Amino acid sequence: MKLIVFTKDGATRLGVVEGDSVADASAAGFADVAAVAAGGAAALDKVAAAAAQGAKHALGDVTPALPVARPSKFVCVGLNYALHAREGGHEIPTYPSFFLRFPASLVAAEAPVIRPKCSEQLDYECELAIVIGKGGRHIAEKDALGHVFGYTMFNDVSVRDFQRKTSQWTPGKNFDGTGPLGPVVVTADELPPGASGLRITTRVNGNTMQDSNTEDMIFSTQRTIALLSEFTTLEPGDVIATGTPSGVAHARKPPAWMKAGDIVEVEIDGIGVLRNPIVDEA
Repeated sequence: MKLIVFTKDGATRLGVVEGDSVADASAAGFADVAAVAAGGAAALDKVAAAAAQGAKHALGDVTPALPVARPSKFVCVGLNYALHAREGGHEIPTYPSFFLRFPASLVAAEAPVIRPKCSEQLDYECELAIVIGKGGRHIAEKDALGHVFGYTMFNDVSVRDFQRKTSQWTPGKNFDGTGPLGPVVVTADELPPGASGLRITTRVNGNTMQDSNTEDMIFSTQRTIALLSEFTTLEPGDVIATGTPSGVAHARKPPAWMKAGDIVEVEIDGIGVLRNPIVDEA
């Protein structure tokens, strides 16, 4: 099932994407995908039943909202593709470079990404994102996929000079309005195990800047979940962004920083396209 949270006529609704249309499933009573994830299979049944009876909208006529409005945890994995680690001058990691995103940094598909006044070094990063369904602690790698509700797309837009001010990446990864997420969440049963083997790309103004495959991740979905759950209890609706491949703007000569007026798109096979315009901070 392909779920979307959208606004229509001033109301925020849950829907099911069916081709080029959205079936309104708000009668199921779930505010966002996190609530569905917490309800498990029974919740998905309710959503499917509501969608079968709900109004149909053209996909182009609705405005995407964040699929998970305020995740209790939004964890990112840095340096999870070998070529990307090397292009940044890093060794291939033996343990993930985990860092966190603030909810205030997240934006929905089609919403503007804000280039801050204090920097011109705005970079794109296409990423597969995991949405946790079944929570837990000390999750074994062999059991980890049973804790996945579904997958979506993330663009870990980074302000590179602020990222490099210290060894901690928090500033450069948490500017307001720099973390596009969505627009859809595809349930795990519709994708290969761990969402491995999917082409993942970034385009800026139609030009392909990153082009890789999720099978090239150093730390798989299973491994990432197992390692995270060693130190924190995962909860339904938690989001884990799994890192970006090579081709980012800062590694190009000259760097290909994004600027106002650009359109950035992340695409992952089997999930869809996450599209956002770039604007300057007011």
